[in-house]
Amino acid sequence: MQFTQQDHARVSEAIARAEVNTSGEIFCVVARQVSSYRDVSLAWAAAAALLLPLALIPLGFGAHRLPGLPGLWGGEWQAAHAAAREVEIGQALAAYALVQAAVFLGVFLLTLIPAVKRLLTPAPLRRTRVRRAAMQQFLAHGLHVTEARTGVLIFAALADHQVEVIADEGIHACVSPEVWADAVAALTEGLRRNQPVEGMQQAIALCGNVLAEQFPPRSADINEVPDRLVVI
Repeated sequence: MQFTQQDHARVSEAIARAEVNTSGEIFCVVARQVSSYRDVSLAWAAAAALLLPLALIPLGFGAHRLPGLPGLWGGEWQAAHAAAREVEIGQALAAYALVQAAVFLGVFLLTLIPAVKRLLTPAPLRRTRVRRAAMQQFLAHGLHVTEARTGVLIFAALADHQVEVIADEGIHACVSPEVWADAVAALTEGLRRNQPVEGMQQAIALCGNVLAEQFPPRSADINEVPDRLVVI
């Protein structure tokens, strides 16, 4: 998803309009990806490699089931002799390890597909990482150091299909977190329709309305945070 200069200008204009009626500060960040979730892919691959090959054992899995490696497996089994039995066990273990490696690699590569990764990543984990990324952006752009502590961050995580609105402590004292639900829903719907700028404009307007009710403009109000969209 690309954002043009015109898209950035539209978001900046929406922020400026919203801040006309409030001393609050609104800032917008869009993150293409907040985490690679490589640990999730590795966890699924490891679990599959441990568990899926077990299903082959009741089916009589053995080294002779794997074609293409005649030099490794040797000739006929001589179960009556101890040496032959040891060879049989070793070959079976080697074959099992080979199957595990194939399953691990196959599942790992499968979970690299974005849609599959999103489906297999637990929702609480995705929410936690999106929230953490949003907090990092909130602090990085100085929204926590405005004069009246009235900074608001609108954060969209594209790959995770999640939105966060974070308000500073000056706002928390007067506004319940639930009031941001409409803004979150508007931006989420815009992302779903592949219209992120329109969704961002609606979310900004709704946040501006909330701020205007509790934090009207001050007599010597200045714009403490740039009116802009940041894409990371």
